[in-house]
Amino acid sequence: MQGGVTIGKIGGKGPDLSPWRRIGILANLGIAMVAATAIGLALGYQLDKWLKTSPWLMILFLLFGIAAGFINVFREANRSKEREED
Repeated sequence: MQGGVTIGKIGGKGPDLSPWRRIGILANLGIAMVAATAIGLALGYQLDKWLKTSPWLMILFLLFGIAAGFINVFREANRSKEREED
């Protein structure tokens, strides 16, 4: 609080997120979703090569990666909702 004005909040509700900050959060979510999927796919592919179980582990870990990506999106959505309520 500086001179009777609350810094970083509009009307005393939640943090003031500039458009660039919001774009950054959304870009981070997109990158996290793609990264989780790619890591799951790569891990499954390498395990398939090593254990000669093609394509089953690749498919399984791809699904795990996609699920992890969605979990990250839901967690960030809940954090954003909590920030707006504060």
